[in-house]
Amino acid sequence: MLFGLPLLSLGIWVPILGGLAVLATGSDRNAALARRLALAGALLGLLVVLPLWSQFDATAHGFQFQEFRRWIERFSINYHLGIDGVSLLLILLNSFTTVLVVVAGWKVIDTRVAQYMAALLILSGLTNGVFSALDAALFYVFFEATLIPMFIIIGVWGGPNRVYAAVKFVLYTLIGSLLSLVALIYLYHASGGSFSLLEFYKLRIGMTPQILVFLAFFLAFAVKVPMWPVHTWLPDAHVEAPTGGSVVLAAIMLKLGAYGFIRLSLPIVPDASRALDGFIIALSLIAVAYIGLVALVQNDMKKLIAYSSISHMGFVTLGIFIFEAIGMQGAVLQMVSHGFVSGALFLCVGVLYDRMHSRRIADYGGVVNTMPVFASLFMLFAMANAGLPGTSGFVGEFLVTLGAMKVNFWYAALAGSTLIFGAAYTLWMYKRVVFGPVANHHVAGLKDIGVREGLVLGLLAVAVLAMGLYPKPMSEVLHISVGDLLAHVAQSKL
Repeated sequence: MLFGLPLLSLGIWVPILGGLAVLATGSDRNAALARRLALAGALLGLLVVLPLWSQFDATAHGFQFQEFRRWIERFSINYHLGIDGVSLLLILLNSFTTVLVVVAGWKVIDTRVAQYMAALLILSGLTNGVFSALDAALFYVFFEATLIPMFIIIGVWGGPNRVYAAVKFVLYTLIGSLLSLVALIYLYHASGGSFSLLEFYKLRIGMTPQILVFLAFFLAFAVKVPMWPVHTWLPDAHVEAPTGGSVVLAAIMLKLGAYGFIRLSLPIVPDASRALDGFIIALSLIAVAYIGLVALVQNDMKKLIAYSSISHMGFVTLGIFIFEAIGMQGAVLQMVSHGFVSGALFLCVGVLYDRMHSRRIADYGGVVNTMPVFASLFMLFAMANAGLPGTSGFVGEFLVTLGAMKVNFWYAALAGSTLIFGAAYTLWMYKRVVFGPVANHHVAGLKDIGVREGLVLGLLAVAVLAMGLYPKPMSEVLHISVGDLLAHVAQSKL
């Protein structure tokens, strides 16, 4: 707490209560009020978590800003919150992204405005709950509850096949999560009747139970990342989701799976995590290389960026399971960078779609002639997606590759292929959309970005460059947290 204020609870409940206030505005006759309330809620949600950064002690071990309240005493389920360096960065990313998405949807969403904005804010609060929870039951509640607002966002404001995409999204993620609930109940009994993650970390269970628990967690978190081959829901969800939904899905929700590996899988079942690391690494490298090739043949910009996200998230799981400090720090930094870059790319596609109502690459060409400011920002994000040094996209990928090189040369070689494939599919898309003569009269009539769009993309450009040029503040925050986790995993419990 700071000055007696429960900052983590504020980070969770301010957006949720803000969303409920927006929802209370009712019909679209009050759309302007709904937008203003949503922006106020998002900004306040960001302001209450900023002190976490300024007050976080990067030299301290353990979880900070802890809050504890009795909740369901009969089953020892408590409202227990706390964060480390990993949680801190993801909470700040989530709250920052929420503000941008609210502003980005200011004019684009013109039906059921209050409901859309409310869903975004509630989703933001629930996601902060996932990143803050130190009670397994509380973690599971927040983790599953995030499905509801995203299901609504895709199913109500999505494209023609939105219902199919929304149902597929929920089914994939829910089925895997149910098995993780079984694992949590087993751990509850193994710990003597506690859902505390800190108690789970002290457990000593045999290798067979560890492997079964790990596989249960794996099914829940791998779908969320998503890892190959359980990734097929993501392109459909991205293509059908509205722009804001795609941004939140890529920038925030994909991080829930990777965070689950870090917060639950590795510290609770460390021996199984080490025993099965080759399996996870293999799936990660397939995602990095194979999905990169799949992205090369896409003709829909949104689908291309969706496959790009799967490839880049493969870097994250690779960095986590090589059990190397540099690699794991790179994995977390890659999560943050991917939030900036993928979110920005989906917003860029949204800018074009709002004007031409097409995502097909072939429908564009020569956009730089009519939208030079937009083309410049789009180029920065494309270069970051390709891992250009000096941008945030380079930092995480470089550290993961460096960590992989310490473990196995071929891991690093295969991981490095994403720099080639990433440049190929990103620059191929950018060239066909932006460069060359004006392709048709639709492109000739395009207008450059306005103040609102420029503000959103400009803030993301600053974030991409700041992280790329000076990543030290973020890496310092992670140093102790990552070191503690790896030290815990290294101490075999058997």
